[in-house]
Amino acid sequence: MLRWFARSASASSLSLQRARGVATMSSAPTLKPFNLALIQLGQIGADKAANLKHAREMIRKAVSGEGVGGAQGKPDLVVLPECFNSPYGHVHFPVYAESIGYKKGDKYDVEASESESVKMLSEAAKTEGVWLLGGSIPEKDPSDGNVYNTSTVYSPQGELVATHRKVHLFDIDIPGKIKFKESETLTGGSTTNFFDTDFARIGLGICYDVRFPELAAISARQGCQVLIYPGAFNMTTGPLHWELLQRARAVDNQVFFSMCSPARDLTAAYHAWGHSVVVDPMGVKLVEAEDGETILHVHIDPKTFSDARAGIPVTTQRRFDVYPDVSKGA
Repeated sequence: MLRWFARSASASSLSLQRARGVATMSSAPTLKPFNLALIQLGQIGADKAANLKHAREMIRKAVSGEGVGGAQGKPDLVVLPECFNSPYGHVHFPVYAESIGYKKGDKYDVEASESESVKMLSEAAKTEGVWLLGGSIPEKDPSDGNVYNTSTVYSPQGELVATHRKVHLFDIDIPGKIKFKESETLTGGSTTNFFDTDFARIGLGICYDVRFPELAAISARQGCQVLIYPGAFNMTTGPLHWELLQRARAVDNQVFFSMCSPARDLTAAYHAWGHSVVVDPMGVKLVEAEDGETILHVHIDPKTFSDARAGIPVTTQRRFDVYPDVSKGA
């Protein structure tokens, strides 16, 4: 009888935790101090080989400490922007698309990869000994011919360990200001994704994904303490919502949130907003770029994360008996 009561009490406690929104995923690594570097990449033109060469050189500079910010020492994680290997535009995506062929859970053979971008990024991560979030590139899936906007992630050993296909496609029409329709050539992804390091669990998204709070909420409830979305807002949506959305997602989920943009190039067809930024779990901006090419360095302090969740404990106060938990089944 006593054993039955203990099991029943334990099950009830777990159910209560789930009902109140307490994360029950036990495999997430403990958040530890780490250094993050964002490369707000410029000089992205029509020559893919030149784009890759420049990105590689900027990764080297980031690892050597060049740039601005308060972090001391080598970065543990380096991030590139959205569409770093090609001009940004729906007409360009199919032209620059590469086959990656990554399958979650399977070991990926970088040497046999058909993607020159993957090979460069893998080499860079391994040579520099850092985690590398390779912004995003256009990806063509040979199985169905669809083109995706895809992020790839590499370990310090150069292994491709995760990908994320942009879920929400950038289809907007603001009369007199901007019209853009990614869905003319891109297909949206259908999975949520994160990767584990020895210092954090990091959730992935790309640009327009930030406007959908469900994606960030799912990542946070899967144990992610940091969310990073390569992105390229424009001169209309950037001033309006770039900072606002990142601070909102950070505060909503009490996580570190960051977006890495390309540098602004007024000679290009698409003018990126720039202003790559890192926001802490209280919504405070830790570092922000201007619009030109630059490298940002920031130190991530776990105390801010734990203090935010202890002082304003929304992670234990959610009422999933009143409204649904969007992370269920994700």
